[in-house]
Amino acid sequence: MDPTIEAVSKRRLDATPFQRIYALPKDAVGLGYLGGYVLLDWVSGVHPIMSFGITPWNPGTGLGLVIVVLFGRRMIPYLFIAPLLADLVNLPTWPPWGIEVSTAALIGAGYAVAAVFLLRPSLRFDPTLSSLRDLALLILTAAVSASFVALSYVGLLVAVGTLPIEELAAAALRYWVGDLIGVMVVTPFALIVLTRRLAVRASLESALQIAAIVAALALIFGFAHEQKFQLFYLLFLPIVWIAVRAGLDGVCVGVMITQVGLVAGVELYGEESHDFMAYQLLMVILTITGLVTGALVAERRRTEFELRLHRESLAHIARRGNLGELAAAIAHEINQPLTAAGTYTRLVTNALHESDPDRVMAAETAEKAAAQVERAAEVVRRLRALVRLDRKGRAPYNIERMIRETVALCQPALDRSRSIVRWNAAANLPSVMVDLLQVEQTLLNIVRNSIEAIEESDHREGMIDIEAVSKGPHLVEVRVADNGPGFPADFIDSFLPFTSRKKEGLGIGLSLCRSIVEAHGGHLWLNRQTQGAEVHFTLPVAQGDSS
Repeated sequence: MDPTIEAVSKRRLDATPFQRIYALPKDAVGLGYLGGYVLLDWVSGVHPIMSFGITPWNPGTGLGLVIVVLFGRRMIPYLFIAPLLADLVNLPTWPPWGIEVSTAALIGAGYAVAAVFLLRPSLRFDPTLSSLRDLALLILTAAVSASFVALSYVGLLVAVGTLPIEELAAAALRYWVGDLIGVMVVTPFALIVLTRRLAVRASLESALQIAAIVAALALIFGFAHEQKFQLFYLLFLPIVWIAVRAGLDGVCVGVMITQVGLVAGVELYGEESHDFMAYQLLMVILTITGLVTGALVAERRRTEFELRLHRESLAHIARRGNLGELAAAIAHEINQPLTAAGTYTRLVTNALHESDPDRVMAAETAEKAAAQVERAAEVVRRLRALVRLDRKGRAPYNIERMIRETVALCQPALDRSRSIVRWNAAANLPSVMVDLLQVEQTLLNIVRNSIEAIEESDHREGMIDIEAVSKGPHLVEVRVADNGPGFPADFIDSFLPFTSRKKEGLGIGLSLCRSIVEAHGGHLWLNRQTQGAEVHFTLPVAQGDSS
């Protein structure tokens, strides 16, 4: 495996919620894949053509792409072994060894080339499917590779006289549909589950969506003889509903449930082979439509979130644009009383050094100096009143959602720097009472600080950890740690500079981050006892939601 690909793959895998899987020996993972492939091949043996095992539903194919994309090229030999083992276990009669080995070689070669193509560094395919581009690459690669495998497999059977030439087109189409729907249903679901947290939560709405899928399937098979395939389009309603509300993650679950329900309906209602094939063709259209819609919705949400943050950032920059005039005015206002206080103090000092000091005059002068110092303090108080953060618009928010949206916004920068974010929110965390935009921008600034520090240090395996835990009954603590060079020596907790050391920083600085956190009733601090940089801050729990 190319070292660059292996390093990037390793960093991605380290950030998944299933680290134990990736810690297993590769042979153990390969054996697990073989077992899963054989099981899926047995489960999907619906209406095969003769004894060749050609069915319009091949989920094992999707699992094969996942295993190579996530674990690298060293898993490719298992793509050749899996078809042989599945036929040995599941086929009632075996074809001649020469044909069996040849067909297994065609299947393995076709999908090995597809997986290696997706692993090319220049292609920049993201296995987390974070964009519509990545999903489109997966769909196109699956369609082309499935075409090659289907035509080669069926063509070989026809060439050796095992399959009649009249069955070539029908068998090739059935094989292609089976492999394509297997990839489209299994691969996105498995990639998302194994590379990041599946953003699907049990709720009344999700229960209603599943119920809508079940109801549509019941109508489809209940009136199959009268309406045939016209009612199939009822399934578009719940799938589009899921896509709009839950994005790509939700659609992956929805199409998986739909496909399993479709296969179960065919078995229960005894549909003919050609009917199942027609259902699967419609299922290909439904699946691609749902996946693309979900990806578009997810991208639109990220774009809206980014635009919202950018608008707020522009407002900050606009306010900072007047800091020159504000600084001059502050300097003028403070300079006068401090200069006067200094003059009065020197007069008091000179008077006290005289042989016969005028204590009354010294006392009056000292009072004047104190008055000037108070005047300067009043200027500072007015400045704080001017720039203090607005406390309106605070509401209970889920901390896990805030972290997830912030990480999604940082994804382009993470990909550019080849860094990985691992985040974890403790179970049953209460909601926090915050201004969502202010706190998300605080977290965003801290994460971007880490990304750019890692970039500037040329760290080959950048890693950023975000963790949210309960801090007593009234606070939630968020920790952001990276393996970069750490804070500069001149950074001290008592004074965090209101400047940006980033090349493209927004300039809100750790000082403003601390001001935002403290304005919410929390606290921000640095931990210097660890390698790299580590920032902690706390947020108040929403009333009535503490645990």
